[in-house]
Amino acid sequence: MSPPPRKPFPLRLNPALHAAVERAAAADMRSVNGEIEFLLREALARRGIRVAVSESPRRGRPPARQSDFE
Repeated sequence: MSPPPRKPFPLRLNPALHAAVERAAAADMRSVNGEIEFLLREALARRGIRVAVSESPRRGRPPARQSDFE
């Protein structure tokens, strides 16, 4: 099962703001994109706006089927 598609969105940031987000992302061991997503969700939650959580892709091997062993 492939993960749900992500919506590409061009974003222009002030270089100082981008550098700050980059530092925060590194401290949290996230990508800049992941950090921006995290910060947006956090800001929306503070405003009382709920964002549905997308189903994460399953990691690892798929479960073995019984027919694989016959």
